[in-house]
Amino acid sequence: MALTVVPKGEIATIVTSLEMTARPPLRPMPPSPLRLVRWAEPALDRYRTLFARVGAPWLWFSRLAMSDAQLAAIVHDPAVEVYAVADPRGIEIGLLELDFRESATAELSYFGLVPELAGKGHGKWLMAEALPRLWRKGVTRVWVHTCTLDHPAALGFYRKAGFTPFATAVETFPDPRQTGLLPREAAPQIPLL
Repeated sequence: MALTVVPKGEIATIVTSLEMTARPPLRPMPPSPLRLVRWAEPALDRYRTLFARVGAPWLWFSRLAMSDAQLAAIVHDPAVEVYAVADPRGIEIGLLELDFRESATAELSYFGLVPELAGKGHGKWLMAEALPRLWRKGVTRVWVHTCTLDHPAALGFYRKAGFTPFATAVETFPDPRQTGLLPREAAPQIPLL
């Protein structure tokens, strides 16, 4: 068994990519007081704020590291759909992003709720909202990726939703808490070395 040295200031994670190649059977919509709000062309600062609010506990940082032009090229693309998850008061507490830029393929790019909602069934509701949007006419493959930095139940959740793993990889990157993209207290469950 070999160990791979992770460079100083970086962290490593195992990324699992999963896919569906057939539309799953229809299931009843789980009840939820939450609703999806489509952001047709999101303001970049508002998008980054929600992205960090949902993703900081799992060290999501990629969109925080992008320039405005890079981020706008993605989230303003007509083939990308961004939704905020709002609670009954209108407070944005989740993010759903769907990417249709590759022909016949849909990527579940970002899927998450604030950690306070974990384990309360809202993820099932959000997946029930996401799948019909992903499986639109012409789509023959839907895919998503997760990693060992995500919520511990994420991989099992995607599998239960009908996704099948097709690839794994090890990813290393500079710790976003050390680069200043995320606060040092983000993701306390992941050691800050």
